[in-house]
Amino acid sequence: MSALNDPRVLFAAERTLMAWSRTAAGLMAFGFLIDRTTALLPGEPPRGNPGFWIGFAFVLFGVLLNGLAILQYRRAIATLRAADIPPGYWVNLSVYASAILGLLGVALALYLIAS
Repeated sequence: MSALNDPRVLFAAERTLMAWSRTAAGLMAFGFLIDRTTALLPGEPPRGNPGFWIGFAFVLFGVLLNGLAILQYRRAIATLRAADIPPGYWVNLSVYASAILGLLGVALALYLIAS
């Protein structure tokens, strides 16, 4: 990817992963918001209203997007040389944070189904 021997390439890839993770978290939160606001409609069973399925789809889309962002980041990092990575830098910290966010999204999806 880079012949610059410059860690800014790594940091740019990491910022991109974090931006996608924020987008995924926003989609999950929006899905939860849709589900909860449409669940307040009187006389509608929770899973019978379209808001549940739309909200659930947003949460699952956020989880999927988060997983794809991790894959994209790992592919970009695999192309870097050792000179592009600062000594002692923990390259996978953002991957772990994104993976935890994805697991929380799965937990949220399960919560929506259970409630």
